Amino acid sequence: MKIIKKTLIFLLLIAVLIFVAGWFYAKTLQPVYAGEIEIKNISEDVTIHFDDIGVPHINAKNQKDAYVALGYVHAQDRLWQMELIRRIAAGRLSEIFGKELLKTDVFFAGLGIEEAAAETIATLDKNSEAYVLTQSYLNGINQYINEGKTPLEFTLLGIEKENYTIKDVYNVFGYMAFSFAVAHKTDPLLTEIKEKLGTTYFNELVQVNTENLTINKTEVSEIKENMSVAVNKIMSSLPVATFIGSNSWVLGPEKTKNGKVIFANDPHIGYSQPSVWYQNHIKTPNFEVYGFNIALMPFPLLGHNKQYAYGLTMLANDDLNFYVEENSPNNKNEYLTAEGYKNYKIIDKTISVKNEKDTTFQVKVSRHGPIMNGIISHLEDDRPIAMNWIYTQLKNEQLDVSYEMSHAKSLVTFKNAVSKIHAPGLNVMYGDAIGNIAWFASAKLYQLRDSLSSKTYLNGASGKDDIVEFLPFSENPQAINPITNYVYSANNQPDSVRGKLYSGYYQPQDRAKRITELLQVKNDFTKNDVADMLYDVKSSTASKIANDFIKNINQSNLSASEKKAISILGNWDGNYLKNSVGATIYNRFLYEFLVATYKDELGNSFNLFMNSQLQDQVLPLQINKAQSVWWDNIKTKDVVENRQEIITSSYKKAFSFLENQLGTNVEDWYWNRVISVEHEHAIGKAGGILRKFFNVGPFETIGGNEVINNQIFNLDSTGVYKITAGPSTRRVIDFSDVENSLSILPTGQSGRVFSEHYKDQAEKYVKGEFVKMYLNDSDIQKSENILVLKSKKE
Repeated sequence: MKIIKKTLIFLLLIAVLIFVAGWFYAKTLQPVYAGEIEIKNISEDVTIHFDDIGVPHINAKNQKDAYVALGYVHAQDRLWQMELIRRIAAGRLSEIFGKELLKTDVFFAGLGIEEAAAETIATLDKNSEAYVLTQSYLNGINQYINEGKTPLEFTLLGIEKENYTIKDVYNVFGYMAFSFAVAHKTDPLLTEIKEKLGTTYFNELVQVNTENLTINKTEVSEIKENMSVAVNKIMSSLPVATFIGSNSWVLGPEKTKNGKVIFANDPHIGYSQPSVWYQNHIKTPNFEVYGFNIALMPFPLLGHNKQYAYGLTMLANDDLNFYVEENSPNNKNEYLTAEGYKNYKIIDKTISVKNEKDTTFQVKVSRHGPIMNGIISHLEDDRPIAMNWIYTQLKNEQLDVSYEMSHAKSLVTFKNAVSKIHAPGLNVMYGDAIGNIAWFASAKLYQLRDSLSSKTYLNGASGKDDIVEFLPFSENPQAINPITNYVYSANNQPDSVRGKLYSGYYQPQDRAKRITELLQVKNDFTKNDVADMLYDVKSSTASKIANDFIKNINQSNLSASEKKAISILGNWDGNYLKNSVGATIYNRFLYEFLVATYKDELGNSFNLFMNSQLQDQVLPLQINKAQSVWWDNIKTKDVVENRQEIITSSYKKAFSFLENQLGTNVEDWYWNRVISVEHEHAIGKAGGILRKFFNVGPFETIGGNEVINNQIFNLDSTGVYKITAGPSTRRVIDFSDVENSLSILPTGQSGRVFSEHYKDQAEKYVKGEFVKMYLNDSDIQKSENILVLKSKKE
């Protein structure tokens, strides 16, 4: 008995020791939010107050010191995120994750991002303020790398830390630009439809570009001034977030209760853990900005201070084209141009793979860009296909753009900054304390010859399909202080350019229509009204589409339960609330309809079409076509299906599926039974205990596709909707009370799993709540967590 007792005491002591050791180890991995740390390359001490959600408020005597400090604290919270995002464009994920990500690395390494970055960096003005402050920021990151605690993820994966350079910054710019692009998925699909199915099928899809549109109108008024498939798989396999869409609207003084501008923005980005944005507040004697930074970007893409606020949405213009080159019959390394045959530029690439031999390959580059055959797997084509991407083809001024946006002195200087954006195309939104509001479609727009569509492959050999002209920024769609007293953007179609709607991959009108519906009905908006709008989940189009479905169902042989479900769907108001039954029926019905209408013709390419912008655009038009080549199921011999047959059979399949999935009581088919959100960490994706440790969630939520609170999921055969993307932050800046402006992140400020700020905003986020963005010094000074970076003399 004594032996058993001693053994139990011994085991208990071991358990206590393991717990204590684990606790101490966890403590060493937490960010340092208080105390003193000596660092180099600052001229004077920098004081940082961390507020109650972990946002650093950096108070420095000059900007160089401030940006060293920003780099240091950004790294201590987000070094793992920085490491992942810098590796994507360089094709270096396989080094840490193994051969499973080799295709991803080959794809990104072949895009030319690194080569374009090298050319840009070689021509940078090393004395410019943007360059100097970027180097200060990188210096702060590297000091943390060399002297700070190693993140747990580095230890688990055996990653050696490496210092960062400005090349890494440009690699992040390149990754961000490509994740905005849509043409790499849609152009090959439309080319295949046109070449294999014919122009009738093709024309029925592309004609939707001029119908069912809510258009952002161009209107420039006086400025107020004062004296101061395969790619889908590749993109979905990435361990960091991809950029998708967004909402923003800015209300002029005439639309608000307090007579001051109110600014709102919620960029839609793939959910991940840690969250995309790192909040920070910098203040020096001559500069201040409260910013939201992407990892390794020193200057915020979203920001505000007491004078102005800015943000962005994706423009979705077509900035990427594919050209069919013609190889020489005598030399595979030559291709035809209007001036005769020219040599491809050959670039040798090497990918390091964890626990495997290095992989080497070659990229051929024509005058249009890299040849993507073998690099992008769904380009299964004997013809050499070159990718012509504005981002790598033109001068890159993105570093200056982000610096100047965050350092603007007026709307005039801000406009000058965003005029330099070439790609990706962005809707840049602006509002200020003196009453100006503005929207700029910022991108390098271009013209092809008349009647040429950029939505399919172009002829690379003749030269006739090349870009004819790049347009001056003055011709870009934009609005400054319009007569409506508001500007907005929801990735929808912008106004005409030179008399034509500019080609792009714009989202359907759903969110834009809902935003304008809500903005038009009142002129006394408050900050809380705008915050409520950001959480709105009513679709402006789904209930009409549902009733268009219902009109074409043959109900003569339906059961009582099937008719009851139709009645519920018909009375659904388009709200995606937790207890909505209509939302559940609608989305399964929609899936079955898309399969029945398109899958027989598209075959394996159906997955490229499903959940695409093209699918969203074509839907309302297709339902209302009495005659369409798409109605016939080409797999049924001697039978030609019509609209009613397709829609009726789709409804019956949807009902049967839901009955098996959720039970026979239709009234219990609640939306929250089929939808959820989980923020996945790159390591948490492995599942098991790692999922529980690193991931945040899952949570019940409200919302759905293409509502303002855009909770983006894929329709598929499972009938379970796992949200993959949504608002990466929600921000409301009210210039009548700018020091109490609002924001929220999907999870938390820190990427360190042992930090108290790893997921402290997650519950608030799914409930539509907000936290305060502190600007007032007296509020900031109340913080209990004060970190002083002491100047270390060498």
